Amino acid sequence: MNCELNLRTRSAAETMKAAAEFSRTLRGGEVLALYGDLGAGKTVFAKGIARGLGIADEVTSPTFIVMNEYGGGRLRLCHYDMYRADGENARNLGLHENFGRPDTVCVVEWPDNVGALLPKTAIKIRLSGDGRARTIARE
Repeated sequence: MNCELNLRTRSAAETMKAAAEFSRTLRGGEVLALYGDLGAGKTVFAKGIARGLGIADEVTSPTFIVMNEYGGGRLRLCHYDMYRADGENARNLGLHENFGRPDTVCVVEWPDNVGALLPKTAIKIRLSGDGRARTIARE
């Protein structure tokens, strides 16, 4: 599977478009670990992944509910925001049960907070920038 990613975007729309194009390489079972500071574009990237998968629902940040699940596309999307959680919380909630499912792509914001639950095969993507210009790179 070709999952290369190394680019610069100059708007949220460009970031979404890049993520949508990247999503075409996804076959199911992938866990995308999105690293970056607040405002770096992690949720915008997740919205683009959903768009590229053909999901029509509006994707919102699951900051306070930890996970949003979206269907209706080529693959199911589980979008996690672990900003306020830790590995113990994630384990107790069973969030890792979706990791690796062949019909699902998981996007994890703040993956450092998931700890050992994050699979070693996770695709690590770093976003940096200020909301206007972003660098998006696979690590």
